[in-house]
Amino acid sequence: MAARLYPAPVRHHELVDLRRISARDLEPLLDEECAAWRSELEWDFDKSADLVRRFVDMCALNGAALLVDDQVAGYMYYVLEEDKGLIGDLYVRRERRTVEFENLLIDAALGPIMRSAGVTRVESQLMMVGHDPYRVAPHPECLSVYARNFMRIDLRLASLDKGHVRRPMYVERWSDHYHDAASQLIAAAYAGHIDSRINDQYRTSAGARRFLHNIVQYPGCGAFYRPASYAAFEAVTGKLCGVSLASLVAPETGHVTQICVSPDVRGTGIGHELLRQSLTTLRDMGCNSASLTVTTANADAVTLYERVGFQTIRRFSAYVWEGF
Repeated sequence: MAARLYPAPVRHHELVDLRRISARDLEPLLDEECAAWRSELEWDFDKSADLVRRFVDMCALNGAALLVDDQVAGYMYYVLEEDKGLIGDLYVRRERRTVEFENLLIDAALGPIMRSAGVTRVESQLMMVGHDPYRVAPHPECLSVYARNFMRIDLRLASLDKGHVRRPMYVERWSDHYHDAASQLIAAAYAGHIDSRINDQYRTSAGARRFLHNIVQYPGCGAFYRPASYAAFEAVTGKLCGVSLASLVAPETGHVTQICVSPDVRGTGIGHELLRQSLTTLRDMGCNSASLTVTTANADAVTLYERVGFQTIRRFSAYVWEGF
């Protein structure tokens, strides 16, 4: 019988500022993280890792590295955005991964963020940190935790049949001219919604506009893919009533970054039709699969996605700290 392998015992660990290390020091860790994103989520993380390397070598990234026995075993970084802090990424190598080490890195972000003048809120959605409903994160007295599903659909097997739309409407390919109307739509669609507790950009049109800008301009949710992004309009009034925005997270993998409809047309099949058109275009352009994320408690949305053919392959947590 082969001997069972156990992780080497930890003799010493410490946290160091990211500005004290180089991208070369992070290389084995980033290589493992990129491989994990590819194998577990079919996501090409290379461009995001390249940004980390660049800003680390510029000493321009807020964050910390976890050293275990003088080797980099984990890292996290955070950014400050007006009155809010965002934990952008956190990863601990598989052989060293424990709740204690992950929490140590989370706390290393929360401390300086909470001490920053004017900051009253911290948001974090870390897909490489699995969801555990019994897990206690740092500063639980000001913490809210929301379970999120990472869902995947095999586009080679999906039928993507056209459904019945019970409201006169028409669909157009996405145009940047729709930004203002889409910002207002998102704010209206998420008013009082659980997702507006997770992402406060959903609460106002101005915040939603920043959210849309980030989707289109930055690689955090993949490369924005305009051909598979659509807007729906009410046939009578011409008013924007729904959007489905897509990106490419790998050469053969799409991701639905945002899908929502106005409160007036919920339950009419418009959301299903928008999603179907985005997925059909992704498939026709060579994608074998697509993914999306959804809050577990959003039962109506989860049911829709499962009906289309999505399956939950990972559950992670959205953390919000506020009122500290």
